[in-house]
Amino acid sequence: MSTSATPARPASGDLLPADLTMGTVMLKVGDMKLMLDYYERALGLVPVSESLGGVYLGRQGRPVIHLSPAAGLQIPGRGEAGLFHTAILFERRADLAATVATAAQYDPRLFAGSADHLVSEAFYFTDPEGNGVELYFDKPRESWQWNGGEVVMDSLPLAPQAFLNQNLTEASVEGQREAEAGVGHVHLQVGDVETAQKFYVDTLGFARTAGWHGQALFVSAGRYHHHMAMNVWNSRGAGPRKDTLGLGEVLITVGSEDDVLAAADRLKVAGIATRHTGAELRFEDPWRNQIRMASVHA
Repeated sequence: MSTSATPARPASGDLLPADLTMGTVMLKVGDMKLMLDYYERALGLVPVSESLGGVYLGRQGRPVIHLSPAAGLQIPGRGEAGLFHTAILFERRADLAATVATAAQYDPRLFAGSADHLVSEAFYFTDPEGNGVELYFDKPRESWQWNGGEVVMDSLPLAPQAFLNQNLTEASVEGQREAEAGVGHVHLQVGDVETAQKFYVDTLGFARTAGWHGQALFVSAGRYHHHMAMNVWNSRGAGPRKDTLGLGEVLITVGSEDDVLAAADRLKVAGIATRHTGAELRFEDPWRNQIRMASVHA
C-alpha cells in the first residue's frame, strides 16, 4: 500500500519517540455479558483487572482491551467516524493460528477476511457490537521493503484454512491464554485523509509510512509499518463523532515524561485543547476520537 508521493515528515526533533507502543483500547459496550464472552472465548483474552469502569482483558497480565459499560448508547452508523479495527499482534504464527481458530469457531459469521500485507499476515473479524478486530503476525523486519520513507504493503490472498493447517499446533491451542499478545496498531475511520495527516503527522509527530489513493493513511514511530491508520472507505466526509458505543479511548505509550511534554507542546502550538498532568496527556483528534498518551513510568 505505497504511493509515489513524497511522504510528509515532521522535523526530526518533532517526531514521536522510536520506542512508542500502542496501549489498551477502551470500548464502550452495551451488552457487557455478550462482549466479555466474545473477548474471552473467541479471542482467548483473560480478565486482568476489574473496576467500576469495566473490565480489562489481556494476556500475561498486560491489558489489551478495556470493556467499559455504556448501556443506553447507540451503535454508531457505518459511515460515522470512529474505530475501523483494533489490531492485536501475536509473537508467533502458532499463537495467531490458535486465536484465529477460536474466533472462527465462536461464530463463523463474524469472520471478515484475511490478507498477506507483505509486512504481516492478518485475519479480520467483527465483534458482536460491530467493532472491527484484526489478529496479525509481523514478518521479520529485515524482509520489509522501503521506498524512501514509505513501506511497501499490499493485500494479497491468504487462505485461512491453509494457514491453520501449517501453523496450528496442539501446544498453541493448550497454551493460548498464556501466549503473549498486545495491541500492535489502531485503525480509525475518519472524514478525510488530508486532515488526518495534518493532525497525526504534522502536529502530533508520527511519520507517514504509506498512503492508499488518497483513501487511507498509515503512520508510525521508529520505522514500524504502522502504529495507527486512518481511512475514509466507509466514512468520507464524516464529521465529529457523537457519544456512541464503540471506541472510547486509544492509549499511546511513550518512554518518558519528556516525550509526553514534547507532544503537549506541539499540540498547544497547534491550538489543540489538552489535559496534561505531566506523565499523562489527553486530547481529541479532529473527529473527537479520544487519545491518551502516557509514559511507561507513570
